[in-house]
Amino acid sequence: MKINKTNVARLLDKAKIQYELIPYEVDESDLSAIHVAEVLGENVDQVFKTLVLCGDKTKHFVCIIPGDKEIDLKLAAKVSGNKKCDLIPMKELLPLTGYIRGACSPIGMKKNFPTYIHKTCLNFNFIYISAGQRGLQVKLSPNDLIREKSAILSLLIAE
Repeated sequence: MKINKTNVARLLDKAKIQYELIPYEVDESDLSAIHVAEVLGENVDQVFKTLVLCGDKTKHFVCIIPGDKEIDLKLAAKVSGNKKCDLIPMKELLPLTGYIRGACSPIGMKKNFPTYIHKTCLNFNFIYISAGQRGLQVKLSPNDLIREKSAILSLLIAE
């Protein structure tokens, strides 16, 4: 099956980062990373979701966390230099990032926002992130993602 390259894949090619595009069957009623992990037959701890938040001081930033976890807003605020933060409203996602819900990738957003990734990513040789469209994931080394995004390893979920 021929997989069309997304902007994410083109950017990874340009950065000379090894990756694999992994298609999966989309369920419009369940866009969760948990569902993606189940469909892929992968450990949910390796399927990361990308969240966009807005802080009271630094404005927008990105957090990448394991798919079955919830972001700890107090921890996210602290690591990003804010007193408080919250997820952006869903209606702002596409205009701000260029991505829709269920297909938001930390790579290739309209602007290069500060990015934080949960430290458990280093427990794995590879992780999955969205390839920028529903039904397609990118499998890549967490170290490559950290380098490409200048991401800061952080504690973003309550342990």
